[in-house]
Amino acid sequence: MEYNYIKSLHLIFVVTWFAGLFYIPRLFVYQIEAFHKPSPEKEILGKQLKLMAKRLWFIISWPSAILATIFAIWLLILMPGWLQQGWMHVKLAFVVLLFLYHLKTHQMYKQLQRDDVRYSSNFMRIWNEGATFILFAVVFLVILKSAINWIFGVIGIVVLGILLMIGFKLYKRIRAKNPDA
Repeated sequence: MEYNYIKSLHLIFVVTWFAGLFYIPRLFVYQIEAFHKPSPEKEILGKQLKLMAKRLWFIISWPSAILATIFAIWLLILMPGWLQQGWMHVKLAFVVLLFLYHLKTHQMYKQLQRDDVRYSSNFMRIWNEGATFILFAVVFLVILKSAINWIFGVIGIVVLGILLMIGFKLYKRIRAKNPDA
């Protein structure tokens, strides 16, 4: 009974963590684009977008990451045999990658809060897909529970990535022709 409650809480906080990771780069896109607007629009938008990013990052993303991790550790304590299975080793490698993504996103967050714009809005659109790739890999691993079969899921991720890149290029062309798109 305890296992199902802990698993439910883990999944809830994984979902909210990913929600934050999906939305924060989108706010970065808006912040970067606002930074290049003329005054007073630049200052008004910049202030509001910084506040939105701060609330999302510290009220949703970070707490969710911490709570998802606590409940994950609790699940591993309840089910220690998982640590001897190959799929779990691969999943944990992706979780480490997710934390690296989260920490790099935090660095970007801090830079943008200081108006230190180092990336283009197009880069942020691509960066926004990083969490998606990790989510696909982890879901396939957890559902299939196979260190081998997850490869087919990752192949799907690569194909998805290629399609997204094509989509970005098409969208960029559309935006070049129509800036309001």
